[in-house]
Amino acid sequence: MSAVDPRLSINQGTIKHADLATALRVTAEAGVQSIGLWREPVQEVGLATAASMLSDSGLRFSTHCRSGFFTMPEGPPRRASIDDNLVAIDEAATLAAAGAPGSEAVLVLVAGGLPEGSRDLVGARERVRDALGELAPHAAEAGVTLAIEPLHPMYATDRCVVSTLGQALDLAADFDPSVVGVAVDTFHIFWDPDVLDSIARAGREGRIATYQVCDWKTPLPADVLLGRHYPGDGVIDLAGLTRAVVDTGYTGDVEVEIFNADVWATEPLEAVRRTAAGFAASVSPFLSGR
Repeated sequence: MSAVDPRLSINQGTIKHADLATALRVTAEAGVQSIGLWREPVQEVGLATAASMLSDSGLRFSTHCRSGFFTMPEGPPRRASIDDNLVAIDEAATLAAAGAPGSEAVLVLVAGGLPEGSRDLVGARERVRDALGELAPHAAEAGVTLAIEPLHPMYATDRCVVSTLGQALDLAADFDPSVVGVAVDTFHIFWDPDVLDSIARAGREGRIATYQVCDWKTPLPADVLLGRHYPGDGVIDLAGLTRAVVDTGYTGDVEVEIFNADVWATEPLEAVRRTAAGFAASVSPFLSGR
């Protein structure tokens, strides 16, 4: 097998059914140098243990996934969500400190969908802005960047009212770029006719906190959440989007995040190796330097 791109990071969602120990082991064994972790496997072993395991693995830490889900109106559920986001910020800071040199303290935020019985997308987005205002001081103190991730519009009602990179940048605009940035995920934004302009804007504003790649192929499965594919296996112009991100000066890790039942059923080491191979063919040629 050829050398693995040093900028590749495996988002743990790609090997969802692997516990933390397995995820760290197979990522390193496959020659990948970086990993993005998910909160649930970290919490299964406890934050201190997870940080020690990450340190022992020798891997960089690229992102912590995920928090957010704060579009509900004021009340106990919203307070609980804000409190949980504060915990997630501390987790991201601890894990980034435990990772190998070059680790990034980035917490990915998925805003949440419409509250039950609501049709008010504009109001829900404003509550996202309000939540960022509550979280930003703690994130700044902890040295964590909150990365707003826009999701494809098909998720607008049930998962994320932020559908475009432009909307995410508008929400981030009130905050220092080191505290609130954006996640650029090819699966969610490739369709947007303004995507290249939005990537350029994100670069000018210094807000690209993470770049995530996977592919889109139709027909989508019945559960559209699981329609993500290995890089190069679908129709997304990964070359064009990657060039656009590189042109902004982004030099960080590039995560592959795949939600796909067939990928999840693949032995984790094989899934990581297939991810690395697809990345090498469809993304690496358009990257430059770290």
